[in-house]
Amino acid sequence: MLVVVAYILVGGTLTTAETVANAQKDLTAMNEMRLRTDLSLNKSEISITGNGLNFSVTNTGNEIIYDFNHVDIYTFDNGLAGYQHYIYDEDNTHAAGTWTLLRIDNDYMHPNQIDPGEKAWILAVFPGSSPVWVQISTGNGVYAQTTFP
Repeated sequence: MLVVVAYILVGGTLTTAETVANAQKDLTAMNEMRLRTDLSLNKSEISITGNGLNFSVTNTGNEIIYDFNHVDIYTFDNGLAGYQHYIYDEDNTHAAGTWTLLRIDNDYMHPNQIDPGEKAWILAVFPGSSPVWVQISTGNGVYAQTTFP
């Protein structure tokens, strides 16, 4: 009976230690990815056409940006709508409150992914009046923002 209890205690301790070690390894990997991620917005490349906000974002970091379902865009419009959150429109429906990846310049290495140094063009369809501020945030929490015009 003592052998069984000792086996359970040692097994539980080893399992717990392994779980903690794996969690720390995953957290370290996520932090390293975040440190290698960087974006920039060019204020002069932002335009409004109808109810669409067109702008470019450049990957100035060392990580590939590919998980667009976890990339969020926010705007502020000085009107009644205030801050707006946009989600990725994978089907290109151009519905209000969504954003679409229009194109990526020189997208040769990893198609449909924003590699380091590449510039992506985005259309965000706003529901209210024209925005005056935009922010793009990646899934790992890195963001870039600017005001315009």
